[in-house]
Amino acid sequence: MIEIKNLLLLPPVKFIKYLKEKNINKFFFVFDDDKQKLIASHQFLQPIADYFTIDRRDFMSHEGWFCRVSDDFDMLMGAFIHRTNRGQAAGGVRYWSYDTTEDYFRDGLRLATGMTFKNALAGLWWGGGKGVVSHNSQFNKNDIQVRTKIYQEYGTFMSSLNGCYVTAEDVGTSVDDMANVFSKTRFTTCIPSKFGGSGNPSVPTARGVICGMEAAIDFLKMGTLEDKTIAVQGLGHVGEPLIEFMLEKGVKKIIGFDINVSNIENVKNKFGGNNLDFRLVERNDLSAFSEECDIFSPNATGAVLNDTTIPMLKSKIICGAANNQLEDTQRDGKLLFEKGISYVPDFLTNRMGIVTCANEQYGYINRDPLIELHFSKDWEHSIYNRTIQVLSESKKMKRPTVDIALKMANKLSQENHPIFGHRGKEIIKSLTENKWHQQ
Repeated sequence: MIEIKNLLLLPPVKFIKYLKEKNINKFFFVFDDDKQKLIASHQFLQPIADYFTIDRRDFMSHEGWFCRVSDDFDMLMGAFIHRTNRGQAAGGVRYWSYDTTEDYFRDGLRLATGMTFKNALAGLWWGGGKGVVSHNSQFNKNDIQVRTKIYQEYGTFMSSLNGCYVTAEDVGTSVDDMANVFSKTRFTTCIPSKFGGSGNPSVPTARGVICGMEAAIDFLKMGTLEDKTIAVQGLGHVGEPLIEFMLEKGVKKIIGFDINVSNIENVKNKFGGNNLDFRLVERNDLSAFSEECDIFSPNATGAVLNDTTIPMLKSKIICGAANNQLEDTQRDGKLLFEKGISYVPDFLTNRMGIVTCANEQYGYINRDPLIELHFSKDWEHSIYNRTIQVLSESKKMKRPTVDIALKMANKLSQENHPIFGHRGKEIIKSLTENKWHQQ
C-alpha cells in the first residue's frame, strides 16, 4: 500500500488512477464531533483523514468535503464545506491546475474557510464552502465541448449533495460555465442574467475593494484616493474594473502588473493615459512588491504576501481582491504589522462577488438597498465600517489586523441561522448515513 505522504504527493491524475484501481468514484471526509477527528468514507483513505486531523495548518474542523472523479476527463471534482451554522455553505467553484493531491485538498480547505469568514463579516446568512476542479493537462480547457461536459457534470455533483453546498463562479470559471452547472442543479448562483442570475460579479467586487481602500486612507488620515499612487497586481476580471473606479476617483498614478499579455493589451486599449503604467511580467517576477506606492493591491492568485515579498513592500496600505493573500496567516500578518503596513484582510473587502449572487432567489430591484448597504457608511457590516473597526482594534490591541478580523468573523460564523439553525451539518449527516459514496 502506498504510504500516506506519497499518496498525497501524487498528482491528481495519478491519485485518480489509484482510486480507479480500487473501483472508487466518490469519497468523502466528515468531521466527527464526538471523536474530534475526520472520518473517511473508505478505510484505505483514513490515513489521509488522520493526517489532516493532526496537521491543522489548513484543516479547521471543516464539517466535511466530498469528491468525485469526472466520468471522461480524470479530474477531481470537490465540494469543501467549512462551517454551516449561518446557512448552507456558499462559495465559487475554482478550476485550476495542481501539482499534487495535497495541494488540491489544501486549496479547497483554505478557500472554504475564507468563505466562512467572508460571509460572516458581510452579515450574510450563509456558511462557508468552496468547489474545486483539478484540471487535467491532457485536455484543452478552452474546448467548449470539454468545458460544457465538465460543468454539467459538476452540476450533477451539486445536486447529489442535497444542498449542503451552493456553488458559484470563481477563478477559472466563467458565467457560461455557470449556465452549464445550472442546467443540472438548482444549488448554484452567479448564473447568467438571461436565466435570472446576477451574472459576472467582478464589477461590484472591485467597487468593494475601493471602499476598503478609502476606509484605510481615512483611518490613516491620508486624505483621499485622488493624489495616491497605487500598484495593482493582476489586471483581469477584477483588476480591470478596479482601474476604472480608480480613474473615476482621480488616482494620481496606477502601476499595473500581469503575466497575461492579453490582459495588458486590454487595459492599455481601454484606459491608455499618462498616469497609467502597465507592465507584462514573468510568473516569478516579484518587482511589483518593491514598487514605491501608497497602496499595493493584490488581485491575482493567493499566498503572494510572505516572508520573501513582505520585506520588499514600500506601501502604506495593502487592499485587494485576491483570496488568501497571506501565505501563512499568523506569520505574515505579524510581519505586516511589524513593518507598519495597514493590511485590509481580503475576506473583508472582496465580499461583493458572493454578496451580489448569494441571494439571487429573492429577485432584483434597481439600486438594490440591500446591496448598497455594503458600500455605505451607515451599516455596521459595511466594508467601510468593518475596515475602520478592524484597523482601530488592531491599533488599540497592538495586534495584526488579520487576527482581529478572524476573531470577529469566527464569532459571527458560529451564530446559527435564525430560521433553519445548523441545517447544513444535518444534511452532511444524512449524506453519510445514506452512504453517498456508494450511490
